[in-house]
Amino acid sequence: MSASDKVSAAADKVKGTAKEAVGRLTDDEQKVAEGQADQAKGDLKSAAEKTKDAAKDVFDR
Repeated sequence: MSASDKVSAAADKVKGTAKEAVGRLTDDEQKVAEGQADQAKGDLKSAAEKTKDAAKDVFDR
């Protein structure tokens, strides 16, 4: 996983956590949902990069 991909995934997770918290504080269900979606996006990016890394390791042997 490249450094920029790690940063991008982490940024999505942090952004999502913040949006979700703001949504909960303001009783804005749409903001909560957007935050959860951003967190899921970050998780998917991380999983995709880990899969790429694992495949690369297998084929580089």
